[in-house]
Amino acid sequence: MSAISNTAGIAPKKLRVIGVPLDLGQSRRGVDMGPSAVRVAGLEARLEELGHVVEDAGNITVAIAEQKKTGDPNAKYLKEITATCTKEADLVLKTLEAGKVPIVLGGDHSVGAGTVSGVAEYYRQRGQKVGLIWIDAHTDINTPDSSPSGNVHGMPLAAVMGLGPADLSNIYNFSPKVAPENCVLVGVRDIDAVEKENVRKAGIGVFTMRDIDERGMRTVMEEALRMAGRGTAGYHVSLDMDWVDPEDAPGVGTPVRGGATYREAHLAMEIIADHGRMLSFEIVEVNPVIDEHNRTADLAVELALSAFGKKIL
Repeated sequence: MSAISNTAGIAPKKLRVIGVPLDLGQSRRGVDMGPSAVRVAGLEARLEELGHVVEDAGNITVAIAEQKKTGDPNAKYLKEITATCTKEADLVLKTLEAGKVPIVLGGDHSVGAGTVSGVAEYYRQRGQKVGLIWIDAHTDINTPDSSPSGNVHGMPLAAVMGLGPADLSNIYNFSPKVAPENCVLVGVRDIDAVEKENVRKAGIGVFTMRDIDERGMRTVMEEALRMAGRGTAGYHVSLDMDWVDPEDAPGVGTPVRGGATYREAHLAMEIIADHGRMLSFEIVEVNPVIDEHNRTADLAVELALSAFGKKIL
């Protein structure tokens, strides 16, 4: 039997990898090594095998906790995180201006505020809106007032929705970055009590793990992409690896049982690729310190390949 190439039908894209080794957003250390772990798992070479042209822009310089004071206990290291996200947003913006698709490697999920700001600004300058697919075990929509921990990695979605913290919300001096009707959470299963109120207040679309259990990943993803894509230039996909069940992704910042299975995760990415409207992509919260033989980073790379067009046949 002749070998069938899995690159059939993939339109080659120019991709730029941006590492943001930020771990100031949470108390468990180690996600600053996430970008390295994903690179070690062969992200660039494997995307090139699919026919894409990949360049690596290296890492954005990030302060480390040992150098800095915590600052406000309700939003720890907010100043440093905002500075990092602003630099990151500028690089994402330049990447899109160069006709390339940004692939951001976190770091903790705080980096999402920077990525979304850069993408939203690029399209805003062109009179267009963007959508957002936030794939995560958590809703990340705490504010300094509601957060039980003061960890900013639980706040980036609140920031891009204009709920605060103000410094992070106002990168490029406009807010919200995404209209609520174009913002969708997928796969959430661990939500703080006060945060539930923030989700309702924000008016965004939400699909919990129960929705995926009852309706299936395909139905949920098709609906999520329709919501994020309505009236927009396309959407940013923010993938927190803790969305996947810890059985398959043990090395993450905040693991929670009952996540997406290996195949469900691939199916979600494959459906994103089929729709062809993803503007930018990020993978966050890979923590090699608590991983097993880089399994979680390997899976992150596999999921990125599916999102960028790899098919089984």
